[in-house]
This record gives sequence, structure tokens and C-alpha cells, in this order.
Amino acid sequence: MGTRSRAVSVDAAATRERILDAAEGSFAARGFGGASLRAITAGAGVNLAAANYHFGSKAGLLEAVLRRRIEPLNAERLRRLAALVGPRGGATVAEILRTFIDPLLARGRERSLGGATFLRLLGRCYAEPDATVRALMPGLHQEVKLRYGEAFALALPALAPEDLFWRMHFALGTVAYAMASTDALRLLENCPYCDPGDVEGTARRLVAFLAAGMQAPQA
Repeated sequence: MGTRSRAVSVDAAATRERILDAAEGSFAARGFGGASLRAITAGAGVNLAAANYHFGSKAGLLEAVLRRRIEPLNAERLRRLAALVGPRGGATVAEILRTFIDPLLARGRERSLGGATFLRLLGRCYAEPDATVRALMPGLHQEVKLRYGEAFALALPALAPEDLFWRMHFALGTVAYAMASTDALRLLENCPYCDPGDVEGTARRLVAFLAAGMQAPQA
């Protein structure tokens, strides 16, 4: 590859990242329906054609924004889970939950990995009524749902499959609200008992709450 070709490639990659950064902030603040490609490209300092070239559509842009953050996040979750859980189980519910929650908390504090903007975006996507978002989200978590379902089934062998499904669903909703809801973060900032910067304390309390629910007697 010549010098000019390398320079073009670097410029294209930098343009793509600027668009992704601008889109992440816009989708987090306004949701998929409220964000516009024109505002995103203006924020990135590029023209509309550049966004269409790299991502094809607003839906394609949202998918790229989410994949940039969620794929490394889920890879880290699965790495920790595999290191914890053997083929015959042996891990506690609380230990399994930590492998899911800790990587998300770490990203919420690291701006280069999305920071609070990514958490807000994730929260919006879980609650977003838009059909595009609803269709996109399940495919980003298929492998994680499968592996965590297997791990929890080993840790909770007496739990009926339908109860396990519902408890995982409730746990995911709780994590999404606690970590990603703009309103929840605002409440924490004004709470005399809570320190939003206390990542370990947040994780410990959240895991204790969720583990108790996952292990509750069957209804």
C-alpha cells in the first residue's frame, strides 16, 4: 500500500470514529427517533454523504455504535465467566453476577470505552419503544444470554426453566436501570447515602440484591 493509500485509509477510519462518537452522544441524549443524521454529521464535522458511505442508514449507524461498545463488553463478560465456571459448575450466583456487572461498571467510568454516555445509551435502548431498536438489541446479546443461562442453570439446578428465564429477565432490567438510566444517575447524585463514584460499593449492593432474587424460593 502506497503512502497516499495509507493516508486515505487513516482519514477514513478517523472520519468513521468521529461519526460514531457524535452518534453515540446524540442517540444517548435523544433516542433513535429523536436523533437526526444531519445533526450527527454536523457534530462530527462531516457531510451527510460520509455517514451514508460508512453506515448506509441511521439504523446501520446505531448498530455500529452499539457493536463498537457491546461486542468488547460481552467478550470480557464471557472471558470472565469461562474462567469462573467449569463444565460441572461450582460457581455461586453472586460470582456469576459479578462477571456480568463488573465489566459494565468499569466501562461506565472509562471515557475511552463510552463512559456515562454509553450507559445512558444502553438504558435508552432497553426502554426504547422504537421497532428498529427492539429488533436490533436481541441479536447483540445472544451468546451472552446462552452462556449465562447455562451458568445460572448449573448454580440453580432446582429452579424450573421458566422461572430461570424470568429471573434473568428481571435481573437484566434491574442492571439496565441501575447502571444506565439517566433518572437513576440523577437521583444518585442527590442521595446522601449513595456515592455514584463508588463502583465497588455499587457492584456489591447490586449483586447482593440480584443474588437474593435469583435464589428466592419458587413461586
